[in-house]
Amino acid sequence: MNNMLRWVAGAVLVLCGPAVSAQTAGAAASYPSKPVRFVVPFTPGASNDIVARLVAAKLGEAWGQQFIIDNRGGAGGLVGADTVAKAVPDGYTLMLSNPGPSVNSPILAKNAPYKVDDFVPVVFFGYAPLMIFTNPALPVRNPKELLEYLKANSGKVNWGSSGTGSSLHIGLALLQAATGANVTHIPYKGSAPALIDLVGGQIQFMHTTTVSAEAQIRGGRVRVIGVAASKRVALLPDVPTLAESGIKDAEAIVWFGMAAPAKTPAAIIDKLNRESNRLLGLPDVKKRFDELGLEVQGGTPEEFQRFVVNEVARLNRLIKMGALTRE
Repeated sequence: MNNMLRWVAGAVLVLCGPAVSAQTAGAAASYPSKPVRFVVPFTPGASNDIVARLVAAKLGEAWGQQFIIDNRGGAGGLVGADTVAKAVPDGYTLMLSNPGPSVNSPILAKNAPYKVDDFVPVVFFGYAPLMIFTNPALPVRNPKELLEYLKANSGKVNWGSSGTGSSLHIGLALLQAATGANVTHIPYKGSAPALIDLVGGQIQFMHTTTVSAEAQIRGGRVRVIGVAASKRVALLPDVPTLAESGIKDAEAIVWFGMAAPAKTPAAIIDKLNRESNRLLGLPDVKKRFDELGLEVQGGTPEEFQRFVVNEVARLNRLIKMGALTRE
């Protein structure tokens, strides 16, 4: 009887296997057949939100279905990301992936409700170097003056970020490790509310990107004093890098991509990847990315996965160095 049961089970698998594959292929062929929720784990107005809305609008136009932005800020991206991690893996719930919710938060938060591998990378949109911003009222115009100010005001400086474990927080941790600066980290639910307080004087400095602070830069409400990258950026050619100012090993970027819940069918992942890569090559999309100071990346899901694995290894090295702690 046991042998007979095993034979029957095997026959069922053989018979059902092709049907399941055909069903998956059929679902991918008709995808998307209804609106898609694109979760942004941060508040509206920040770089993640801007990039997500640009891509979502293009995908909606291409496929004739709405890609609805769902902003779910909080806890450095944990709140929104957890929603995606627990969603049905059918391609109808996606996430704007970036270092905070995708890598930093699940590793740094001791009680994180999900793991890095609860997501499958879809496509790497692009990246931007982090920059250091200050309120124009402060007498700081470059990285050297920043160091002097931090030394003279040790323990009295409030430094904002988009949340504990966010890429902005990592940028601060790298700066502190490189300089020994003693500042108070003030985490927000996103870079947009942090920028509001920077303009209002409640915090004195923060890392972010030109994407997030585009309106404030144009309005003269913030001052960019340093680039946390290996080279200057074309949008702000007069702003020096931290490295050329004598601050080594403090380079930091923020990257953007698309991720889906683990176990989302590979055929749907591949379809999203192909269309996203096509959209990233459109002249108007590339132009908008250039205006925002973003480097377009693109590539396969496998390439994005390797990048994420390297990011995890980098973060673990920072923890071992003592530059970051699990909280």
